[in-house]
Amino acid sequence: MTQDELKTLVGQAALEYVSPGSIVGVGTGSTVDKFIDALAASGIAIAGAVSSSQRSTERMQALGMQVLEASEVESLPVYIDGADEIDNGGHMIKGGGAALTREKIVAAASRNFVCIADASKLVPVLGKFPLPVEVIPMAAAQIARRFSAMGATAMLRAGCVTDNGCQILDVRGLKISDPQAFEADVNQWPGVVTVGVFARNRASVCLLGTSTGVKKLTF
Repeated sequence: MTQDELKTLVGQAALEYVSPGSIVGVGTGSTVDKFIDALAASGIAIAGAVSSSQRSTERMQALGMQVLEASEVESLPVYIDGADEIDNGGHMIKGGGAALTREKIVAAASRNFVCIADASKLVPVLGKFPLPVEVIPMAAAQIARRFSAMGATAMLRAGCVTDNGCQILDVRGLKISDPQAFEADVNQWPGVVTVGVFARNRASVCLLGTSTGVKKLTF
């Protein structure tokens, strides 16, 4: 199967975690687009959705779904989103679509995180995919120097302004063997809005699209 077909497969598989009448947390990205389309076609009547990006909000509204603000919801039963990388402990790198801060906010409000991804996203150690870090613009150069001191290279993502009006540094050359410690450390750096390591808000389930079907990983 093509990568697009694998994304469609896991998008449909995620419907198992959607309860009629519930409010669903919805992430962003090409795999999540497949989930949104599958949800709209399924006939499952949800009470609404909390979206992590303007892109997903617009797609759901165009399909007739009610999108609620995160401030209107105390908690969510499930958050469904993709990942740029996921390891065997459910820790992820996210932010390729520049929505990492809002994704982390919705994930933190959710009782379960269901990651949907194709098999290429499963890695033994996080870091091959460039790590997105959302930063306050005036701090970008200072933060890039801190990553350089770690032996990594951080570059501003050209032409990228997040939904929060900030910038993204993409960091290459990392091997993140302790995701929880790394996330906690970098999040404390002045000027960092969010680091794209999801360890504290890791996945509880990953639906992995493979050539033989959907493989379910539980963490």
